[in-house]
Amino acid sequence: MSAKHEKYQQLVEIAKSLQAVTTAVAHPCDESSISSAVDAAKLGLIRPILVGPKAKIAAAAKAAKLDISPYELVDTPHSHAAAAKAVELVREGKAEALMKGSLHTDELMAEVVKKDTGLRTARRISHCFVLDVPTYAEALIISDAAVNIAPTLEEKVDIVQNAIDLAHALRFREVRVAILSATETVNPRVPSTVEAAALCKMADRGQITGGVLDGPLALDNAISPEAAEIKSIRSPVAGRANVLIVPDLEAGNMLAKSLTFLANADVAGIVLGAKVPIILTSRADSVMARLTSCAVAALVAMAQREKASKAIA
Repeated sequence: MSAKHEKYQQLVEIAKSLQAVTTAVAHPCDESSISSAVDAAKLGLIRPILVGPKAKIAAAAKAAKLDISPYELVDTPHSHAAAAKAVELVREGKAEALMKGSLHTDELMAEVVKKDTGLRTARRISHCFVLDVPTYAEALIISDAAVNIAPTLEEKVDIVQNAIDLAHALRFREVRVAILSATETVNPRVPSTVEAAALCKMADRGQITGGVLDGPLALDNAISPEAAEIKSIRSPVAGRANVLIVPDLEAGNMLAKSLTFLANADVAGIVLGAKVPIILTSRADSVMARLTSCAVAALVAMAQREKASKAIA
């Protein structure tokens, strides 16, 4: 059995060796969000720009007994303005990552997806959870459990590619992608099984790159070698998946929360497909999960930086 936090600690240690990522933190006006930003800054993961009402940020820092004088602070009147300003800082090239503070996710994402002033790219925006499950040998990526409610096949192509790119940024040695459904056989009456088969064929034809795909797979034969053996499923993915693509948001949300509350997993969150990685933290997250979300963003930002440099060269 893996020690708790071991896989997260490895990610944090890798990220600490990199250059701190300048991060626009939108509305860090409670103890949880200001602590997350400052703790990550102290570890050298991020260089925060605190964006929001100056008095509220100062009050949150005082309540958390934190010194925020080393960090840049951009004063805004309210959370809507904080979200807009944080996104603007990214668009101006003054920040390489965006971090959610004590405002609702929808409020921040509304600014991110705006057509003229947001952070959209040609890629569909999607969310990934990175889980440290004590009983599983590797870190697990689950997508999409927070942004795309009922994605189409076309949207799932980007969801899968975003997750694969994340796995590479996190330095997974192999990226083994299981496209999940309720069964491992293709059944026209279960649309997710048909879409899983289509995604795998698209990967065969080079429309999805960087990982090995298999599906449809039920959860048991995606992560349990014994279950895969019993079902006579033989592939590089079956029983060994480290990326799980769920049929819809409800399935992903329930899977991630089941692992959190029943298997003592920690869950870090990141939004991909925008111009920069977006850190989504929750007040319910552990300190380690919040730090890991920042570490994940730092690794993604580094990967994007390297990709941009190669494109220029």
